[in-house]
This record gives sequence, structure tokens and C-alpha cells, in this order.
Amino acid sequence: MTKQLPIETMVCSEYQKLLEKTGGARDIWDKRRAEICRSRLVGKEAGDELLRLQANYARAYTRLRKHVQDCHRCQLVSKIA
Repeated sequence: MTKQLPIETMVCSEYQKLLEKTGGARDIWDKRRAEICRSRLVGKEAGDELLRLQANYARAYTRLRKHVQDCHRCQLVSKIA
């Protein structure tokens, strides 16, 4: 009989770190976008800020996706789940 490891012990720490960074970047972008909409700010500065925040999120998400494709542990967990 083989002993099964709990799924928590199989989670990749790099994945967790990248997931938190991606979520944080998304939260910052969402909050700032809501603030700009509420205050009805318009103009180049507001637009540039939102584009910068969106790009930060896109970079973080891309790093997360690339990690999942390249990490053997993440691939194993995705096959099990």
C-alpha cells in the first residue's frame, strides 16, 4: 500500500509566491480603477496610471502561467487535481 501525501505538501512554494503577487497586482489595479471611476478622473495621467497597473498585472499573470508550464511539481499537482 502506498502512502499518499496530503495535497498541501505537494504545493509548489514558487507557485504560491507568484499567485500572491498576481492577486496583489490585480487588487491594486481594481482598487485604483474604482477610485478613478468614483472621482471621475479623466486625462492622460489617470489613463497612463491604469495602463501601468494593468501591465503590472499582465506581467505577474504571465510569470505565473509560464511557471506552471515549466514546473514539474505544478504539472503533477494539476494532473492529480
